[in-house]
Order: sequence, then structure tokens, then C-alpha cells
Amino acid sequence: MHHLPANRRPTRRGLLAGIAGLVVSSHALAQEANPIDAFQRGPGVREWQQKFDSGASTRVADMKADAPLLSPDTVAAIEQTLPRMQDLVARGGWPRVEAPTSLKVGSRSEVVRILRDRLAMAGDMPADAVRMGNSDTFDSYVDAAVRRFQIRHGLRADGVVDQTVMDVMNVPADVRLRQLETNLVRIRAMSGFLGDRYIFLNIPAAELEMVEGGRVVERHNAVVGKNDRQTPVLTSKVQEINFHPYWHVPVSIIRKDLIPKMQTEPDYLAKNHIRIFDGHNQEIPAESIDWNGAQAMQYQFRQDPGGDNAMSTVKVTFPNSYDVYMHDTPFKDLFGDSNRFYSSGCMRIQNIRGLVTWLLRDTPGWTPQAVDDALNNGARLDAKLKVTVPVYTNYMTAWVTREGIVNFRDDIYNRDGVGMLVAQD
Repeated sequence: MHHLPANRRPTRRGLLAGIAGLVVSSHALAQEANPIDAFQRGPGVREWQQKFDSGASTRVADMKADAPLLSPDTVAAIEQTLPRMQDLVARGGWPRVEAPTSLKVGSRSEVVRILRDRLAMAGDMPADAVRMGNSDTFDSYVDAAVRRFQIRHGLRADGVVDQTVMDVMNVPADVRLRQLETNLVRIRAMSGFLGDRYIFLNIPAAELEMVEGGRVVERHNAVVGKNDRQTPVLTSKVQEINFHPYWHVPVSIIRKDLIPKMQTEPDYLAKNHIRIFDGHNQEIPAESIDWNGAQAMQYQFRQDPGGDNAMSTVKVTFPNSYDVYMHDTPFKDLFGDSNRFYSSGCMRIQNIRGLVTWLLRDTPGWTPQAVDDALNNGARLDAKLKVTVPVYTNYMTAWVTREGIVNFRDDIYNRDGVGMLVAQD
């Protein structure tokens, strides 16, 4: 859940999975979010909105259709795309885009000519715009095409071709082809009937879909597990909503995070409203524990509800062997980051009020106003769903929409076996 220090954070250029065929088949044991990142993470990237030059190209809204990712339409769209990708690979793929500095609107460079060709080959720029005007000038047509490329790859759509964007553009076409083929198998296996209503969270995209009647009614950004504390692939059913819950600190976080923190900041637990209990549910004072030994591992740590709570206002509960769940977070700024892999396995959901209201819709007494009241009053409250809702998490790094828009995401957990990039700046 915490950011790595600047000199240790993985970068796109520094984390190429160099051996094709390497597949990580085991899931790291997922654990819950960690309040320590309030101290350790640097300033987050604030939430942003994507803006296109009017009329220049496909708008963001047009690229977010209501067809679910897990559907026969997606399978058919990938199958239709594969021959074109195979032909592109056979012809040598796309050119590399390499510039010593970032490119943006107003830039003039011979690299812009190559950039136009690269964008046209992937369908981000209309063919008739490639040579329009001064082809070495980064104009509004190039800007709109770059933004479209960024959206398709889960990047912030600011129209700037920096080193991160160039690294993604320079992933070879044959690697992208194999990525599509790998994910076709995954999506085909889940393209049957999943329920009248269900939730799907795509881990590499860090995005949640709420699906009803075969269409997506809402999408929410999510924060999911970092590479060493991965969000698991699972199938379950949402059974309960917990308002203003306690956070029971997992053993791994006690060992890896809380004990080291207490060795340097003896008042850390008190500042974060985390209390210690023994096996008889008796509270233990922090000063009575030897934090330099293993004594602390004998106890349970529980964070009180409130503004500092790692789950913030609400938790979405579904049974699973990984002890993970969905929840709110006090760190809203992380939802605006392109690289949303910060948690210890659980899934933080942006605008979780909409998800909770939708889940409780068929439960008597839980009107939207009742949900608002429960979120705002600060009181502990549990609501059992009258009708449980299926929830699925899975690992899809490539897919094609019904409209033919090809999407790719980083193979953050290195499961594609195609030598993919595995992290972002």
C-alpha cells in the first residue's frame, strides 16, 4: 500500500521482464491496507480529467462503451483483431519512437513524423491526418491521437509524449500480439453468464465494472495490490456492507510494518488510533511490549473507526480464503494515478458510495438517503444484502472493445509470459 522511496520505485525502463515464457502461477498471500503509507508515501498525483481538442479525434466517453469486458462481444472483437495484428507483425511491426526530450503540442522534430506513423499503425490517428500540415509539427491532430493512445494503455491522457509513453509505444508489436492471444484464453473462459448483476474487478487495469442486464452501469477506478502483496483472482458473492468498520491488522503488516514503526516512533499506534488486545480481548498498553523482540506477534491490533481508519467509511465483504475485501480509503488522491498498485491485496474503490448504494438497492430500508446517512454519521453499522451479488476479480492485460478499440495494460504481476513491461514511472 505504501509508495516506495523515489530511488527504489520500479520504472518502466528498469523493469522489463527479460525472459519470455516466465509465468508467475502462485498468488502472493493478500493482506489488507496499511495506514503506514500516510507517513511513507510522497505527494500523490491529484485526480484529473481527460480533455480532447474538440472534434479532433475520438472522445474519452466514446472509448468507454457499456459492453462488459467479460462478454462474448469482447471475445469476438479480439478474434477479429488478431489477423490484423498478425499482418502488422509479419510486415515488421511499428517503428520505434525515440526522442531526447518530451514531445507535446508545438514541438517540431523529425521524430514527430515517426510518431505520426506509429499512431496511424495502431489506429489512433486517421490515415489522412498523418501527412496533414507540417508533418514534423506536433499539432492538435497528433495531440488528440496521443491522448487516445494514452487512454488505451491506462496512462494519464495529457497529450505529452514523455519517456513513459515512448517506452509503452516501443513495446514490439509481436509482444502485443502474444499478449492479446494470452488474454483471449482468459476472457473466453469467463465470457458466459456471470449473473443478472455482478461486479468485475480487472486487476492490471485497477478498474471495477458494475454490470447489470449485460451492460456496464458504472465504472470505478480502484487501487489494488502491489507486486509483493498481490490482489488475488477469485470468485465470490457480496454478502454484507460494514459501515465505519474496525480494521484488524493482518499478521504480515504487524511484522513488516507496525513493529519496525514502533521501534522508531513509540507513539505511532496512539497517533493512528490502533489498540492492542490479547487472546482474552483485554487491551494491552503499548509501552508494556518489547518492540525489539517477537512479543508483539502474540497480540491482535485493531484500528478504531474514524478518519484515520485504513478503510475509511465502509467495507464491502465477501467470503474468500485470501481475507481480502473492497473498501473506501482516506487517500483519495491515489485514484488519479496511472499506476494504482499500492495496497496490500485488498481493493480500494473510488466513489464507493455508488457501489454500496447499488449493492443495497434490493435490501429493504436501504434507500440512497439511508446509505448517505450511514456513511456520514460515523456509527458502526452492518447491512446484510437481501440478494447477494457475484463478485469476480481476474487478470486481463489486453482486450478489445465491441467498437474495435484495443486496450493494453502492464503485466504488473508478470503473468503473461511474454516479456512485458511490469511497472510504470
